[in-house]
Amino acid sequence: MYELNRQFNTPLYYFPVIGTERINGVTTKKYGDKCLFYGSFKTYGGTDVQKNGVYAVEDTASIETWYDPMFDSGGRVALAYAENKVYEILGEPEDIEQRHQYSVFKVRRIKGGP
Repeated sequence: MYELNRQFNTPLYYFPVIGTERINGVTTKKYGDKCLFYGSFKTYGGTDVQKNGVYAVEDTASIETWYDPMFDSGGRVALAYAENKVYEILGEPEDIEQRHQYSVFKVRRIKGGP
């Protein structure tokens, strides 16, 4: 049986994707109102990546929380105490052991844009 690694004591906001919009040939996502939830937020010092010959460190984190079907790939998460730190959910959130009790997902920080 799955055991929690950390307590769910970090307040976070979730911004669901409510649709897409095409502006000047570029498809952009539209996000809904924020929803408060609590989870564990753990960074591991980022992830090393190499794109086009340039080495960089992406700001990534892992979030564990109670299961909720609202969490979806492409949605955004922000720290409640620092709403300017916005993260995008990577991949599909995992429903641990398919019990609809706990959910785990990885996020990557969004920088340099509106």
